[in-house]
Amino acid sequence: MNRFSMTRKTVARSLAVVSFLFAGWLAYTQAPPSQLKINKVKEDLYEIEGDGGNVAVYITSEGVILVDDKFDADHDQILANIKSVTSQPVKYILSTHYHQDHSGGNGKFLGTAQIISTQQARLNILNKVQSNMAAPDVQPATITFNDEMSVFLGGKEVRAKFYGRGHTNTDAVIYFPALKVVHTGDLMSGNTPLIDYPGGGSVIEWTKTLDKVLSSLDFDTVIPGHGAVTTKASLQEYRNMVEKLRTRAQGLVRGGKSADELFQVMATEFNWKKGSLQEQWSLQGLMKELK
Repeated sequence: MNRFSMTRKTVARSLAVVSFLFAGWLAYTQAPPSQLKINKVKEDLYEIEGDGGNVAVYITSEGVILVDDKFDADHDQILANIKSVTSQPVKYILSTHYHQDHSGGNGKFLGTAQIISTQQARLNILNKVQSNMAAPDVQPATITFNDEMSVFLGGKEVRAKFYGRGHTNTDAVIYFPALKVVHTGDLMSGNTPLIDYPGGGSVIEWTKTLDKVLSSLDFDTVIPGHGAVTTKASLQEYRNMVEKLRTRAQGLVRGGKSADELFQVMATEFNWKKGSLQEQWSLQGLMKELK
């Protein structure tokens, strides 16, 4: 085979890859988002599920406070769901962390609402830390904090607190003190943890962070980052599962197992999937953090 033929094949392969990636991006940007659903949690508090992360909707006499805003493509459905329970406008959005499925809608709310996050979440968005973003123009918060802050609206309070690292280095827990409800973001999410090591996550710190939440806040109801609204007891069980994963993984890493061997155990015992973000973001991080 001559050099010209090899070059032609190389170019063809490159064009095929570019076409594939463009098709994936086009499918994401053109495909309609999944149907969203609003559920009542407690008096004046709702959550919107479907697509992206769970959105909390807190109604006051002076406006609505949201926790997270999903992807930008969900904006119209989020507003429609809010209008089904109140005519009040959205005044504040508290972000649990920087990932696009929780903060991707920021841009469409910026003209009408104040967006609040940890300072590190803002920096992670500005520095484009998330590697799998389909839309690279996620907008950062306009108001930030490092430790804790509260929003008061219509005589009601919502607190945002950074207890430490876990899923990322930006995780804010949102607390509704009058209702005894917390929104954990992805510190509780699905049936297995995703440790975003590129985004500063830590499996060692994760349980410490949840221990602080469980011991310092008076709550009985949990809105997780993904999944059904649940209880404080379920959050405790999730925390224990993270500890079990950490202990199992640490034993394998310190026992000299390879990354491939570690992944096989994580897949079998903790439901990690081939090609998942756990494999992409968490696997090598576990190998380094737990050695």
